[in-house]
Amino acid sequence: MTSTFKLSASALETVFAALGTGGWRILGPTEQDGRVELHEVKSPSQVAGQYLQSTLSAKEMVFPKVERLLSYKMSPGQVDLKDHEPDLQPTVLFGARPCEAAGFGVLDKVFNWDSRDKLFSERQQHLTVIGLSCTHADDACFCTSVGGGPGSTRGSDMLLTPLPEGGYLAEVLTAKGEAIQALAPAVFEPVDGVDKEALLAKVEPAFDREELSAKLPGLFTSDLWAEQSLRCVGCGACAFVCPTCACFDIQEEADTKQGQRLRLWDSCGLRQFTLHASGHNPRNIQAERWRQRIYHKFSYFPKRFGEAMCVGCGKCTRACPVDMNLKDHLGQASGAPDHG
Repeated sequence: MTSTFKLSASALETVFAALGTGGWRILGPTEQDGRVELHEVKSPSQVAGQYLQSTLSAKEMVFPKVERLLSYKMSPGQVDLKDHEPDLQPTVLFGARPCEAAGFGVLDKVFNWDSRDKLFSERQQHLTVIGLSCTHADDACFCTSVGGGPGSTRGSDMLLTPLPEGGYLAEVLTAKGEAIQALAPAVFEPVDGVDKEALLAKVEPAFDREELSAKLPGLFTSDLWAEQSLRCVGCGACAFVCPTCACFDIQEEADTKQGQRLRLWDSCGLRQFTLHASGHNPRNIQAERWRQRIYHKFSYFPKRFGEAMCVGCGKCTRACPVDMNLKDHLGQASGAPDHG
């Protein structure tokens, strides 16, 4: 259902104005003190210009850092239980890079593969993603190694690609994208014959994902994981900036009369994640936790869903305080000899 248009800079201003009039909230990447973070914006002029990636992930829009699942109050002979209802204001995520947008599809498989997660699904239904193709990349990017690309449409409802003369090539991809176009149809100019690929960043594949997934079972007992994780401090930064990491903990906050149940981000790279009440930890050393992260994303998840639990954004590499480069580590694993 893809339709292609040209959208000028002034036309984009018109679209933003129509969204505001229609009661939509718009979140976009803004630059502050050298960091690119998502904030509410009213105009395209507030959006960061030639930014590479937002520092944090947009996954919080559908999977908050901390989320109340339910609350309760107790009185003699009675417990009043209340499910949490999320804020469901129609929201546009503007300027998401293609890798970031692709992360929402991965999260959908995590939260809805066997039963529907109500809170996640309702947020996702009220979210429209206007992606922004990449015209430059850095050494941490490896989207083309995991089935993506600088102009991939996966996960976006509308994808904009900057044009050299100004404005954007606009691809309307889904019914949600059509709904945005319908707010200001006159400013979308039909166009064809544009070589989109010539406008995009070049990201050379670093490894073959399917070959890596096939190789990992033979590397489970390899010394590679200890070698790679030697510098790892187990801080969890990689998981918290990742668009697809979805580990969470459930905690209760309560007193004798009332309480609430919370879902909050966690990470399999943290020692406490698998720590038993007995004191036993089945992943007691960092090498085992690092191996679990790699196997979850590139072995276990592909076996179930046919794709990696990674979009190749490189956020983890940029966030790592000890400069662990995931792309390099995966390339090393792809070329490692089997360990029987």
